Parts: sequence; C-alpha cells; structure tokens
Amino acid sequence: MSFSTRVKSFNRWLAQLPEIPLPEGIAMMNPFAEKSIALRCADAFYDKFYNDENPRIAILGINPGRHGAALTGVPFTDFKRLEKECGIDPLGQKSHEPSSEFVYEVVNAMGGPQAFYSRYYINSVCPLGFVQQKNKGWVNYNYYDDKALYAAVRPFIIESLQQQMALGLDRKRCICMGKKNLEFLKRLNEELGLFEEISEVPHPRFVVQYKRKEMPHYVAAYVEKLIG
Repeated sequence: MSFSTRVKSFNRWLAQLPEIPLPEGIAMMNPFAEKSIALRCADAFYDKFYNDENPRIAILGINPGRHGAALTGVPFTDFKRLEKECGIDPLGQKSHEPSSEFVYEVVNAMGGPQAFYSRYYINSVCPLGFVQQKNKGWVNYNYYDDKALYAAVRPFIIESLQQQMALGLDRKRCICMGKKNLEFLKRLNEELGLFEEISEVPHPRFVVQYKRKEMPHYVAAYVEKLIG
C-alpha cells in the first residue's frame, strides 16, 4: 500500500470524525467533512507526490489555519500555492495563507515539491484547526491556547498522531514548528514514544508576520535543520 493511499485513508477518517464537545465560543474546522473540494484537492496532491512506499520525516505544525489546510485539505498549502507550486487545479478556488508563502520558499530551496515531498511529510500536532468567536467574527485559535480546549481534544490528538505514525514516518526524528508547540509535542512524545528526537524551527507564521525582512535567513535555517 502506497504512502498516498494511507494518507487518503487517514483524511477520510478525519472526515467521519464524531463531533467533539468544545468550550463555548470555539469551533473546529474540518474541511474533509465540510467541503468535498478538500478531499479532491488532497487526493490529487498525495497521488502526485506520495505515490510510493518511501518513509518520510515528519514536520509538524500546530493546527491548520483558516486560509490554508482548513480549505485545501493540504497542510500549509493554500489554493494559490496548490496551483502555482504543485500544479494541481484548485477548481476555481482562491486563498492566500501567509504561512504557506514561507513554507514554499523552503520547499523550493530544497529542490521543489517533487524533491521535497519525496522526503518529508507535513501536517500538524492537531490535524484539524480551530476558530474562536470574537466581536469582529471568527479568528484562528491554537489547540493549546485554552486548557479546556486542550483537554477536550487531547484524545483526538493522541489518536491522530498514532495514526500518522502508521503512514510510514521516520521514527528517528521529527521537526516541530514553534516553541510552545514543541513543549506540548515533547510531553506527548514522552508518553507515546513516537520519535527518538524532536527539534524545533520557528513557526512560518511568526517568520512572515514578524521577520519578513529576514526571510532568506530563516529559509536557510530551515534547510539546515531539515537536512540534519
């Protein structure tokens, strides 16, 4: 069974996920259950870049953002990058996710999508995202921003991490995006024994939002860390 087939099966498990009771004012984004386009785009992506049985090194973010994977079903990939960088038809959809911009700078610095995805698998500690209701609408929310939210989704996070390990991930090392995300992943790793080593890189959103002028430096740092 190919890596692609296993990921597509995982995404369909997410699509059928029972509703998880969450704290008031917080909602989960599940593109696979809400929008059939996400499954179609993700299927095309994984068939194109993961149609083999090669193991991959995991790169784990926090949880999907509203304009990236929460729409496309492809981690850290908005519709703009899905079409321009990956050559996959976004079916007329458009979105721009700042984190995706940085990630594809790294992808291209490492030889482009075909070369990059042949070695690496990107997803998140929590593979479904969250939004919180504010006065002006809904905003992105992290799984660790609220103790009650983390307690509610922790069993799901554990099960999804275990399922992703079974996709064919390299257990020797993992790359984690973000310092606080690393704290939570390390605790989970101590309990579950997923990876022998976990190293941290700055989260793409942080780079784009606060260090844009230094982006080439951060791209180079990512490449160095990924190559190991």
